[in-house]
Parts: sequence; structure tokens; C-alpha cells
Amino acid sequence: MPIPKNNALLKNARLLRSEMTPQERKLWYLFLKKYPVKIYKQRIIGSYIVDFYCARAKLVIEIDGSQHYDDAGKENDSLRSAYLEDLGLFIVRYSNADINCRFDSVCESIHQYIQQRMSL
Repeated sequence: MPIPKNNALLKNARLLRSEMTPQERKLWYLFLKKYPVKIYKQRIIGSYIVDFYCARAKLVIEIDGSQHYDDAGKENDSLRSAYLEDLGLFIVRYSNADINCRFDSVCESIHQYIQQRMSL
């Protein structure tokens, strides 16, 4: 099944690409951009913009800031995850603290997820 894309979000996705958080920027420039499997940043999937997306592994990588931990953020993430999972995607989440304090572990974890998902 092709991944749907709401093109009305294109302007917002472009803005998010140019204004990544420090944690997104670190993960992108120090790891994901050079990864041997193509990974997209701020990719539109349906009516959502995900932080990072690896199409070959059907993997969504989210970097969660503080807004993801309040009740509204948790509810939104739950709906978003259910939608993405219905498309056959797997979502992995890391906190800003994970990127700041455990960067190498996050990179290894992402690598493992991609390799595992591509072998399915």
C-alpha cells in the first residue's frame, strides 16, 4: 500500500526542515544524513509530519520534546501512532535527553531497528 501524503502540509514540512530542534539537527547531521539507507527528515505521512522516516525499513523515528509528555501530547501521539501503525509503519521514540546524553546508544538502536525491519 502506498504511503498517503497530504500535500497541503508541504510548506509546514519545509519550515520544520529548516528549523529543526537542536536534538533533531544533531541526529540528522551526525548520523542519519550519512546513513547508507535513505532516511528523510520531516516527512509528510498522511496528515502528519514525522521527524524522520526510513521507507525501506518502514520505520518512523520521533524525537520527543517536553510537549509530548503532557496529557494532550500523549493523546496526540497515541492517535498519530495508531494511524502510522495502520499503514504498517513501526514507530520508535527517543527523548531529547536520550539524544543529549546517550547519543551513541540512540544511533546503535536506530541502526538495529533498520537492519531488523529490512530483514522482514
